[in-house]
Amino acid sequence: MVNVVRCFMGRFLKRILFFILLNFLIMITIGIIVHFFHLDRRVMGTDRDGLMTLLSFAAIWGFAGSFISLALSRWIARTLMGIKLIDENTANGSARLVLETVKELAATGGIRMPQVGIFDHDAPNAFATGPTKNRSLVAVSTGLLGRMSNEEIRGVLGHEMSHIFNGDMVTMTLLQGVVNTFSIFFSYLLAFVITRALEGGREKQRGGRSFLFYFLSDLFRIVFMILGMIGIAAYSRWREYRADRGSAELLGPGPMVAALRKLQAIANNSEEKMPDSVKALLIFKERRGMSLFATHPPLERRIQALETGEIYSLSR
Repeated sequence: MVNVVRCFMGRFLKRILFFILLNFLIMITIGIIVHFFHLDRRVMGTDRDGLMTLLSFAAIWGFAGSFISLALSRWIARTLMGIKLIDENTANGSARLVLETVKELAATGGIRMPQVGIFDHDAPNAFATGPTKNRSLVAVSTGLLGRMSNEEIRGVLGHEMSHIFNGDMVTMTLLQGVVNTFSIFFSYLLAFVITRALEGGREKQRGGRSFLFYFLSDLFRIVFMILGMIGIAAYSRWREYRADRGSAELLGPGPMVAALRKLQAIANNSEEKMPDSVKALLIFKERRGMSLFATHPPLERRIQALETGEIYSLSR
């Protein structure tokens, strides 16, 4: 058990470091471009043109990283998760079931066949990613294939394919870009106003921004990003209901209900910790009720919504 935990922590830290490095390189590249075109010299002017320049600067900075990450999402997922694509010529057993189910659902939804892969993890997990509906990836864990029945696997795949049909990856990217943009815009604006009021324009005499300005802008950016995460999490919970509904419409509610009940049974095992590494299906048990930052509704609530038909009102 200790070795499993160490292995998981090693992978987790590697993924975090990779994401930090990737975002650092993206921000450095954007920063060079912004400086090359002298956009940074005009930011924070006092007139309308200055504010529009600041908004443009924030939009470039806020959206660029999100869209670059989206464009590389399949490659990033395959690299970080160690995903092995399923070979149609040699697939058998559960792997064949996954491939055939995704092919069936892709034909039903009228999209190009996604890449389909398996990653090595004991936890039952699955996720979908990709820059567009026709350039997507669906991956399942070895734990999911080993612990779930064919019906339950199909329910999970219906859920993930619904994310693709709904364009959830692009929508989440746009939402993250909007949050980034306004976090940058308002953090700079508030820092500028407060610094100007406290220092009386002395920063202009020094020919640049003061330490106070940069400290406040960073502080406000963190605050606004946290507030933005609450909104993103709320949307994420809604899209999970919508993906559950999609699975029910594609395959009937039975497979998805069965899959959620299996996840619930596993999560209720207090001796086993279930990591939420790819944020695809809620695996762990919510112990303190709904959190504002929870990306998934509680399993009990999702099961109830499917069984009672409430899922259709929740996912509108």
